Amino acid sequence: MNILETLGTLAADSGFAGFFAQGGWKNLIMVALACVLLYLGIVKKFEPLLLVGIAFGCLLTNLPGASLYHPDLWDALISGEIGYGEILKHGGLLDILYIGVKTGVYPSLIFLGVGAMTDFGPLLAYPKSMLLGAAAQMGVFVAFFGAVALGFTGPEGASIGIIGGADGPTAIFLATMLAPHLLGPIAISAYSYMALIPMIQPPLMRALTTPKERAVKMEQRREVSKTEKIIFPILVAGFVILLLPSTAPLVGCLMLGNLLRECGVTQRLSDTAQNAMMNIVTIFLSVSVGATTVAARFLSLSTLKIVGLGLAAFAVSTIGGLLVGKLMYELSGGKINPLIGSAGVSAVPMAARISQVEGQKANPGNFLLMHAMGPNVAGVIGSAIAAGFLLAVFG
Repeated sequence: MNILETLGTLAADSGFAGFFAQGGWKNLIMVALACVLLYLGIVKKFEPLLLVGIAFGCLLTNLPGASLYHPDLWDALISGEIGYGEILKHGGLLDILYIGVKTGVYPSLIFLGVGAMTDFGPLLAYPKSMLLGAAAQMGVFVAFFGAVALGFTGPEGASIGIIGGADGPTAIFLATMLAPHLLGPIAISAYSYMALIPMIQPPLMRALTTPKERAVKMEQRREVSKTEKIIFPILVAGFVILLLPSTAPLVGCLMLGNLLRECGVTQRLSDTAQNAMMNIVTIFLSVSVGATTVAARFLSLSTLKIVGLGLAAFAVSTIGGLLVGKLMYELSGGKINPLIGSAGVSAVPMAARISQVEGQKANPGNFLLMHAMGPNVAGVIGSAIAAGFLLAVFG
């Protein structure tokens, strides 16, 4: 045995050599990006439960020679050349985990957990706040038309626009169905902007409202009965799914989770959905999504366009909620604080907390959190409906 020749072969076949091969510099850039995302998630605590997993998936998929994720296999699956059996046979670990993303299982299970953690009481106490949740979907459609104008196809534009709903699982679900090749940049943009809510929303809130409007103290809403809370998820699931059958996976799981929470006889199931199941699925989802950030596809002009359109979508959604909030302020004779409109984006509960913070800056005796939770949870339903509509049109 020639030891030097063996060592040379090992060196040539190692992942380190891959960084010096053609296009290897792109992998180095993505590894550096993964480290930046890990820093943001761990040190800055930007959506750490998802961003850490996404960043580590990005790291793993861009290490030369690891062969954990094969985008060519997924291209062949989408084109109909192979089935899931070939993925299981020839795919790597991340390919197998990604099946849960591709089939829509992970986002739906996340919605099950979200439903179990969500109290729809504030929305039921003031149903008009549903209008604010609807208005905050404005950015979805503005970004969609912007994406089409920039050269993206209809399905790609729909997948990019849903970033404006500020709901990560919904963005992942729609992108997987309509534009899986853009899933990486869409997911990273969605979760990055959700983490940056405390930086993005307050300037817009102060620019579009007056000190007098921000200082408005809202009256305490009525107490919602247990019966109402039980009936609500059943009615919403039935009505919305009949109206838009494509929303069934997301809305169905969201309302099932909420029913488990509210019915009073499935506490163990509700606890499991909120904790153990949610945590397990989050790990699989985040690492699988990170795996799609393959250097050869992620580093492109399209990624920069998506990042810009995502920011625009999020900003316009915030503006839409605030403008309808101002309208409700006028129509109510100054009884509605328009700041709660910004919570219409479905980043629960962070967006509602920002409304509370800004309201207290204007009036220390102001307590807007529960009032803002109404539009906030309405935004969750609104983003799912918007995604279902786009999927029905382009799916």
